[in-house]
Amino acid sequence: MAKTSISKNPRRRTRLYTTQNRATSKGSVTAEYIKAIMLAVGLALFIRTFFFQAFRLPSGSMEDTLLVGDFLLANKFIYGAKIPFTSARLPALRDPQPNDIVIFEYPEDPSRDFIKRIVAGPGQTVEVRDKILYINNKRAIDPARSKYIDPHIFKKPTSLRDNFGPEVVPEGHFFVMGDNRDNSEDSRYWGFLDGNRIHGQAFLLYWSWAPDEQAPEYHTLSSIPRWLFYNILHIPQRTRWGRIGMMVE
Repeated sequence: MAKTSISKNPRRRTRLYTTQNRATSKGSVTAEYIKAIMLAVGLALFIRTFFFQAFRLPSGSMEDTLLVGDFLLANKFIYGAKIPFTSARLPALRDPQPNDIVIFEYPEDPSRDFIKRIVAGPGQTVEVRDKILYINNKRAIDPARSKYIDPHIFKKPTSLRDNFGPEVVPEGHFFVMGDNRDNSEDSRYWGFLDGNRIHGQAFLLYWSWAPDEQAPEYHTLSSIPRWLFYNILHIPQRTRWGRIGMMVE
């Protein structure tokens, strides 16, 4: 009858146990890292979906309130964030109001997000006469940093930019305009904004990055090092330090 050979060498058994313990320990550490990463990703997605979302200003339609290259946070829970894969929303703290700066799904291309200022809400009458905005037949006060860049005044029906309405805002909708009144694609051109398209209210600038025509663009992987090096080198000059942390008004 064959006998089972059992090593009586304690050092060999110690090495065997140590190797097993190390393997188990490495497996546990890896599992903990995976759990931590999954938790962080899940928490980030949760916050982005229901609380705050970051946006970047690609155009000058809100100048001089917001500038090209501004990075801002939008408060999504104030109007009731949308529940993913449904048409339902969470309870809102309040409804959108005139003077709120909102980020919304562009009605003519839902894949794009726009940012504009609400100037009128449901039931209000909107009219633009020779560039001047009137709400319920009373002249509206322009935002502090709004501007007009074109001295020409267009009459209807040539253009709706400088003369529009009067029109009554339907229930559940809003009339939005850019603060750069002569250079903004807004409700004057594509109509009233459905409140269900609103993502949230802009409230904080967390970074501001001045445009640079000399900055290289990246199109392929090989162009990334040059793009990255240039932008890191020019952070002091391109960053609008005074705008970081500003509240959006």
